[in-house]
Amino acid sequence: MRITGISTHVVGTPWRNLTYVQVHTDEGLTGVGETRMLGRTDALLGYLGEAAANHIVGSDPFAVEDLVRRMKYGDYGRAGEIVMSGIACVEMACWDIKGKALGVPVWQLLGGKVTDKVKAYANGWYTTERTPEAYHKAAGAVVERGYRALKIDPFGTGHFELDQAGTSYAVSLIEAVRDAIGPDAELMLEMHGRFSPSTAVRLAKELAPFRPAWLEEPVPPENLKALEKVAAKVDMPIATGERIHDRIEFRELFESQAADIIQPDVGHIGGILETRKLAATAETHYTLVAPHNVGGSVLTAASLQVAACTPNFKILEHFNDFADAEIKKVVKGAPQVVDGYFEVSHEPGLGVELDTDAAAEFPQQQARFDLWADGWEKRDPKGAGKPKGAGK
Repeated sequence: MRITGISTHVVGTPWRNLTYVQVHTDEGLTGVGETRMLGRTDALLGYLGEAAANHIVGSDPFAVEDLVRRMKYGDYGRAGEIVMSGIACVEMACWDIKGKALGVPVWQLLGGKVTDKVKAYANGWYTTERTPEAYHKAAGAVVERGYRALKIDPFGTGHFELDQAGTSYAVSLIEAVRDAIGPDAELMLEMHGRFSPSTAVRLAKELAPFRPAWLEEPVPPENLKALEKVAAKVDMPIATGERIHDRIEFRELFESQAADIIQPDVGHIGGILETRKLAATAETHYTLVAPHNVGGSVLTAASLQVAACTPNFKILEHFNDFADAEIKKVVKGAPQVVDGYFEVSHEPGLGVELDTDAAAEFPQQQARFDLWADGWEKRDPKGAGKPKGAGK
């Protein structure tokens, strides 16, 4: 079997473009992969066009390791976010083809499953007015939908520092959310790499009474010493890793022991097998895995293949029940959350198919997501910059 070509399809919303890649073969089998780029979708498409000619067409889709190695190292230079995301899309699609050809799910090819269901946590649910009352109502709706975990960044446009008024308002939002979801649900606290170490530590202590399940990206991701400083001074798990695009670059993070949970994005770190290899290394450091997952249903399905066969897998992020829920229709067999969990699919390959006609209903947009813009949490770039309520 040989790859005869690839086709790309961009599903657009105002705040995110989802890039789907279909890999076609001379035996009629087609696989699909996906990633979500921020402001670099056209660059990704350009790279994939070059990679198709240089590396992909004519390759054996079963030889995943060889294709990934050639795409990563066969063009002299250092692979970054764009290259690793392109590799991820193609790599996922090859696993999809391999599973379909052999009649088994991808997790079966990676050692077999260790679980029948995977816990999910909700994100994208607080696209509402930034008030305690509105957040209480929105969080209650998440729990009513069956989720037992959710994540929130309550810090507005905070950057390095957060004044006392902003701090008090963030506390009021988290207090409202905890009240809505009850004492047992997991509440992930997201900082988006906003703060200096001292500010992150201060805020973590202010919010400790609400028992966050983890503190995510408390400082910008480039400086591990800063992360170590935070980890040494807070009494809650530290999660990070979504902006690391090569598993080799996790080495120093593991050595520092600053992170309790790593969050690789399957769509940015080179795909399914690269993530599974990283998870195995994390296991030797007694570190859990909770992938970043802001894509659509194909990326979710790929992440679940990793989850099914990974003993140290904690939980999977999910946006698509709350933000842009209508895009789920572009994927047949889209994974669904039931009573807070995904069921592990037993369908061949990834267990999903791209509906290209449905995808065409969501053309590519000039999608933007600026975490420093007023109103970013609504994920509506057109509304960013408008005056907001208290605490902003």
